Amino acid sequence: MHEYLVRGGESCMAGFVLKNTLSDNGGVTRGICKMDNQNKSTSFHESTDTSMDKPLPKRSVWVRYRLYLWAITAFCAFIVFVIYNLSGVKKLRIDANKLGIAKVEQAKFLDYVDAEGIVQPILTIKLNVLEAGMVQQLVAEEGAMLRKGDTILVMNNPELTRIIEEQEDEWQKQRILYQERRLEMDQKTILLKQQTLQAEFELNRLVKDFQLGEEEFRMGVKSKAQLEVQREEYTFKARSTALLMDGLRQDSSATCLRRELMDNDLDRARKNRLHAGNRLDNLVVRAPMDGQLSFLNVTLGQRVGQAENIGEIKVMDNYKLNTLLSEYYIDRIMVGLPASVTYQGVKYPLKVSKVVPEVKDRQFKVDMVFTGAKPENVRIGKSYRVQVELGLPETAIVIPRGDFYQSTGGHWIYKLNASGSKAIRTPITVGRQNPVQYEILSGLSAGDKVVVNGYTRLGDVEELIINE
Repeated sequence: MHEYLVRGGESCMAGFVLKNTLSDNGGVTRGICKMDNQNKSTSFHESTDTSMDKPLPKRSVWVRYRLYLWAITAFCAFIVFVIYNLSGVKKLRIDANKLGIAKVEQAKFLDYVDAEGIVQPILTIKLNVLEAGMVQQLVAEEGAMLRKGDTILVMNNPELTRIIEEQEDEWQKQRILYQERRLEMDQKTILLKQQTLQAEFELNRLVKDFQLGEEEFRMGVKSKAQLEVQREEYTFKARSTALLMDGLRQDSSATCLRRELMDNDLDRARKNRLHAGNRLDNLVVRAPMDGQLSFLNVTLGQRVGQAENIGEIKVMDNYKLNTLLSEYYIDRIMVGLPASVTYQGVKYPLKVSKVVPEVKDRQFKVDMVFTGAKPENVRIGKSYRVQVELGLPETAIVIPRGDFYQSTGGHWIYKLNASGSKAIRTPITVGRQNPVQYEILSGLSAGDKVVVNGYTRLGDVEELIINE
């Protein structure tokens, strides 16, 4: 650099690595430049004087590694925090007005279930068409009160009419043929009876003649040879007459059998004719019982198939209440349990008449019927609050219902300390329940205070710090 300046260089800059200029790397040399009146360097003199050097203090380990130490410290603090939360008691501070707090009591537990019951007819009959046809006339309208046998609608079926007419013609032919054959058989029967009488007469005459011949032989009027001839004639006639009568009896039996078969054929034809007539009558749809035609799903000119459902009739002489109960009660609800409806301050008794054990959407169906008086102006579709009695009232440790059961499954609850400043998670055993109470079998005592509502915002903590 000095040579450059001496030889005419106007300016230059010298740089050093910073760490190489520090005192702990040895002394620092300096260069002195001389300048003329035009601020140009004329000479450069290197100085080795180190008297002006100020030694720098040596950096400590903390200065050089403080970032690493801070990172290690933060990681250790995080590990301690995680271990504390995993092994220690989880706490949550919350205001008292955000919690539902209730007192544990020893009181009467009312073992019942409350539900909404819908009034329905005791019996609903489906209207199914017995014979296919086309709707020709609508006689009754939806909502009409009907008596048994009242006409609802009339249908027409030309094909069925043709078939029935053919069957009627066939029946008439069969009936005439039967009469002719019956007449022939009756005549034959008369003839057989005549032949039987004639044969019996001839046999009796031969018996008398032979007896007379024997008497004449004893008197000496007839010879032995004459008697033998008469005996042979009598024997032949007796045998032939017996054969004839046997044949007559067989013919008579056969005639009776043929007559019976003909009677059966005629009876079968008569039943077929009657059935055909009934098919024609089925084209007229009538009310099977007294009741209300709740709906009729046909129109004029509509083709209706055999066995097709076209409506229903509700029997209105009695009613039932249909309700849905929680599957929780499925093992305790049975036919015959007492129930009641309270309407306008009056209690009306019921009993469970039917239980459908199939669970859908965590509910099952139950039917109840009135066992005495019914509320005035009972209408189909009207709802009542129904109470089904599951047992007699008993003294028990009880708490009010709350959302804790949905959150904890009834396995634990937050119990307050004596001062009410804390609530600690406490295991419990829940027994029976009704619409307003839970029965507590273990874990709590009368006089305790517990948190029954507000669990949706609490999470899974062991202890609540309650702010007043």
